[in-house]
Amino acid sequence: MLFHSDHTLHHGHGDFLTEVLLHGLTETLKLIPFLFLTYLLMEFLEHKASDKLSGFIKKSGKLGPALGGALGAIPQCGFSSVAANLYAGRVITLGTLVAVFLSTSDEMLPILISGSFSPKTIIGIILYKSLSAILVGFIIDIAMRLMKRDNEDIEIDGLCDEEGCHCEEGIFKSALIHTAKISLFILVITLAINTAIFFIGEENIAAIMHDAPIISHLLAALVGLIPNCAASVALTTFFAEGIITVGTMLSGLFAGAGVGLLILFKVNKNLVRNLTVLGILVLSGVTLGFITDVSGLGAFLLS
Repeated sequence: MLFHSDHTLHHGHGDFLTEVLLHGLTETLKLIPFLFLTYLLMEFLEHKASDKLSGFIKKSGKLGPALGGALGAIPQCGFSSVAANLYAGRVITLGTLVAVFLSTSDEMLPILISGSFSPKTIIGIILYKSLSAILVGFIIDIAMRLMKRDNEDIEIDGLCDEEGCHCEEGIFKSALIHTAKISLFILVITLAINTAIFFIGEENIAAIMHDAPIISHLLAALVGLIPNCAASVALTTFFAEGIITVGTMLSGLFAGAGVGLLILFKVNKNLVRNLTVLGILVLSGVTLGFITDVSGLGAFLLS
């Protein structure tokens, strides 16, 4: 965990420098080895499999959402941005794009791993996101076929390199770059959370989130839309601390597509369709996250 549940911070108790700054720095430093090893594996998968994965999804046809939801769950640099480009060129369907976006989780995996969550919990969360993404993707494609919506072709150049994926830097250098960037994000988010807990109190923050479940899920989904891995870092960190539920975290992670959403708006000229995708992400995130909490699925995932 990034924080210890028995270490509650309150305004007026303890020393701010020690409890907030030093604690945040030491906890972040402890994560760096885990983050580096995780990103090293992610980079290995990307360099060895990214072209094959893109080829598979291009040839998927009506099975696109199934492949998109499954492949989107694989942690690798820029896959959501690849999907955005493929959709802009109408190589893949809208349902496939949404499946990839919903399945993608940015920095969730390395943070959960470094946070000492059980393999059952981590695998369960990934499977739930992937299967839900596949279901939503198929529903969208079926609806599009029933409405007989035809899409025009648009030629789009790949933008992964422009978005700073560092895929060309080599496995070790790229892993180091990712680790340094995410470590900085984690440090900033950790300091912000520690400060909030110090002055507001963990119980008060938790009460606010738990007393307004629908609002907390909606807020998480809106945070997830931020086209930056800091969103997933913040959401997963709040979950790891126990400030938000697993369902609230998932509301944000379902809605979050990393830089993929940003690239979609950049390369796809159909603004209405882009806004539709954004709306689908928010609606799916809030709905699926809320279902996770009220159905008892969240408790099962954490058991």
